[in-house]
Amino acid sequence: MNTVFKLCLGLICLVFAATAGAGTTKQITDAAGRVVVIPEKVDHIICSGSGCLRLVSYLGAQNLVVGVDNIERRNNKFDARPYSFANPQFKHLPVFGEFRGRDIPEKIISLPILPQVIFKTYAGSGYDPIKLSKKTNIPVITLEYGDLVHNRKSFYAALTIMGQALDRQARAKEVIRFFDSQIRQLETRTQDIVHAQKKSCFVGGIAFKGPHGFSSTEPHYPPFQFVHAKNIADTPDTATTLRQSNFSKEKILAMNPDVLFLDLSTLQMGEDQGGLYELKHDPVYGGLTAVENREVFGILPYNWYAQNFGSILADAWYIGKILYPEQFLDIVPEKKADQIYTFLLSKPMFEQMNTSFKQMVFERIDLN
Repeated sequence: MNTVFKLCLGLICLVFAATAGAGTTKQITDAAGRVVVIPEKVDHIICSGSGCLRLVSYLGAQNLVVGVDNIERRNNKFDARPYSFANPQFKHLPVFGEFRGRDIPEKIISLPILPQVIFKTYAGSGYDPIKLSKKTNIPVITLEYGDLVHNRKSFYAALTIMGQALDRQARAKEVIRFFDSQIRQLETRTQDIVHAQKKSCFVGGIAFKGPHGFSSTEPHYPPFQFVHAKNIADTPDTATTLRQSNFSKEKILAMNPDVLFLDLSTLQMGEDQGGLYELKHDPVYGGLTAVENREVFGILPYNWYAQNFGSILADAWYIGKILYPEQFLDIVPEKKADQIYTFLLSKPMFEQMNTSFKQMVFERIDLN
């Protein structure tokens, strides 16, 4: 009788322990300063908003994703999201909403595997995170995506918050150290070059919520910042908060930069428009010294469903080598890009990216 009683008691204790463990929670303070209660162990998540899946992939937590927004299911002629190339399984996951955070609560709660946590970037657009949490009864953690120049702390905070939620704090710290190290190396190689001895430069074709022509640029373009480039679009009166801007072709002609870089996202505009077409056919651009001297180079797209942080680093190493070849003699840009992608995504992605953009990445552009 005592033996039976002990067995029953033991079974009750095991059930109680399992139930208690399943209900264990922890608190996460998100980017909005809200304290969000989530399960202690998170096994299933979804990511809403531009770039959110990119952050999850950097932390190696892509296997936890149980649904995607509809941009992941598209089959576009061009794509510049290395995280998506590295995770083809995303294309086969069920859709919970539209891109840029336009979530559909009914689809979320109907997913075959219910997420325990929803991560959300750019919380000010799309479905309101508080309403989304109430509607789905799933905790929503907001993240500020940030950037690598003026809002690097926000980017690092997003990695840290996500790392805390997914028990990947060590990986988050590792990723942060990696970006700091890469940027520091770029800055160190170029910081002592006399400004008067630098070639002037301009990057055109920058995407911003879609593709643009050659006049579209970024005054504080991160790769230029990291290698202390003489960017003609970065003038003393340019606001630090200004992201994308249109720099008139007449002004580009007047300032006549020594070197031009073409963000290949502009190829999305087709054969008869966009930055490449303009450089080939517009007589104003044809008068540029850089065009006459064939000093025009293709680079990886900068903005594509938010900023491509890994590609930004890869572009910076290539741009450094073009502008200051003596300081970058040991660098093979394609190999450096794959080192960056392999660290961030566990796969070398350069060739796939290059193929996606007609083998024009890190090449002198043929304007004939």
